[in-house]
Amino acid sequence: MSDSRVPRRRRFLVCEPRHFAVQYAINPWMHPDVRVDVDLAQEQWQSLISTYRSHGHTVDTVEPVPGLPDMVFAANSAVVVDGRVFGSLFHAPERRAESTHYDMWFKTAGYDVHRPYSVCEGEGDLVWTGRYVLAGTGFRTTREAHREVQEFFGHPVISLTLVDPYFYHLDTALFVLDDANLVYYPEAFSPGSREVLARLYPDAVLATRDDAMAFGLNSVSDGRHVFIAPQAEALAARLDDHGYAPVPVDLSEFQKAGGGIKCCTQEIRS
Repeated sequence: MSDSRVPRRRRFLVCEPRHFAVQYAINPWMHPDVRVDVDLAQEQWQSLISTYRSHGHTVDTVEPVPGLPDMVFAANSAVVVDGRVFGSLFHAPERRAESTHYDMWFKTAGYDVHRPYSVCEGEGDLVWTGRYVLAGTGFRTTREAHREVQEFFGHPVISLTLVDPYFYHLDTALFVLDDANLVYYPEAFSPGSREVLARLYPDAVLATRDDAMAFGLNSVSDGRHVFIAPQAEALAARLDDHGYAPVPVDLSEFQKAGGGIKCCTQEIRS
């Protein structure tokens, strides 16, 4: 059945985890007393990049900067739609310097970058569906930023409220499969937001808390292949039943910082 799904080539921006560490705690996953195996993190990250390339996707890299251990989480740096770049303003002071380096990469590559006035954490909370932007709030990105995003892109923005601190970014609770459908974990959202998602996506693939805690919702889909944490076995089986082809990629070392496949992957939609 997965043969009926058509993959679309993507362009991704990533950042090598050369300086990756858990040096502070800004989400429930982070414990500075837990040691990060940097060599294993490098191996896992290289495996992700190799997997993307072997599936026909283009991967660009931004140079990592000492003292910015979370810079590997490229998705949080911006959201790019139709070649327009809406940058980031991080909630945590520890991460704010990351924005400057990502902005410089985009400017050097020939893009104009909009600097947000309100706290906004890029694709962490802003998910492009092909028709509109689903926008998370509750822990990081503010509702004011949602309005700013709509004014900038001229696409409708649909606000969704996150209620579980373990799923502090929208991309830990929801991901887009293709232009018609998505996957989400209902209990990560407020009752009204669950209703909105059910109306917009009546045929969505629903995930369990176990799927979500395994970072199964922090996945990347090209329309056919779903790059997913191998620990999310039940969700992978459900996706297979729906005609998608799960591609397991283990980024377990990054879960120590509350991140996974999507966190490490910024999509450039030119």
